[in-house]
Amino acid sequence: MRSPVQPNWWHPDHFSRKRPYLAVRQTVMRSLRRWFEDHGFDEVETPALQVSPGLEVHLMAFATDLVGPHPDDRRRLYLHTSPEFTMKKLLAAGVPRLFQLSHVYRNGERSGTHHPEFAMLEWYRAGAGYRDLMDDCIALVRAACIAAGKDRLRFRGLQCDPFADWRVLTVQDAFLHYAGIDLLATAPDPLRPDRELLANAVRRIGIRVADSDTWEDLFFRVSLDRIEPHLGMDVPTFLSDYPVSMAALARPKPGDPRVAERFELYGCGVELANAFGELTDPVLQRQRFEADMAEKERLYGERYPIDEEFLAALPLMPDSAGIALGFDRLAMIIAGAERIDDVLWAPVVTA
Repeated sequence: MRSPVQPNWWHPDHFSRKRPYLAVRQTVMRSLRRWFEDHGFDEVETPALQVSPGLEVHLMAFATDLVGPHPDDRRRLYLHTSPEFTMKKLLAAGVPRLFQLSHVYRNGERSGTHHPEFAMLEWYRAGAGYRDLMDDCIALVRAACIAAGKDRLRFRGLQCDPFADWRVLTVQDAFLHYAGIDLLATAPDPLRPDRELLANAVRRIGIRVADSDTWEDLFFRVSLDRIEPHLGMDVPTFLSDYPVSMAALARPKPGDPRVAERFELYGCGVELANAFGELTDPVLQRQRFEADMAEKERLYGERYPIDEEFLAALPLMPDSAGIALGFDRLAMIIAGAERIDDVLWAPVVTA
């Protein structure tokens, strides 16, 4: 595999270019920790090695074996793609507000905004909803910008103003406005969207449809082509209320069971965070996990174990909301860097 990393990245002549970006990273990190401390959160640390790495269909994990003192004492574990399952167990244990800045691991991901190992800021609030997390995001990002002396988020010639009013846009409204598609009409059964209904709508707007495409494939193709390029321009944008079939860990929205309490945050066209009003029904959660693993096996030929302890903890978990924010991406657009590697002290090197 050819390395995309700058040869001899550690050489002073190369590394010196990154120092201003890294200084912003450090300032942002300190400001975020201070914000959480001021708001009564416990900073927690959870193991990266887990029985289940996270069960999102399209995320690939790194696997390893935990070996004990006896030669036959061996168990397959995974580096987590998110600390979510363990942090929710801590919610069930009685920790009402918690955050973690941890390294997470995702295989098969490398680009100007992706890295196989990166820093994730994740936090949970008992007794809160996903709208409360929007307020957290606004306060956190503004505090980080003030600490760094920045009045704009910037990325590759784009910019947005975090001190202006942030935009909230539902997925349904985004599809109607930017693509002319009534997305919810293509899912008369919310848990089993109709692939043909969406395929016909996608063809009408001139986007390619392959015979092998699923409803979800088409959703993402339209999103990438028609919607995401408009998100987080001028002001940061929350894309909210996802179809319930696309929110395996989120609870349905009261009053509209077609959608779930989920949002993603965008700044300068970059996805920064993914948030949920947390699902606490273990029966429904198992059904969603099993459906997602069946889809992963169909697409990629593998599936990951379900964390049975996580399902056992769900009935003890309070009503809560949680969010995962890509810390490196946030540091990147606050610093105005061109690539995620610019805000990493050292890259994962491939050869």
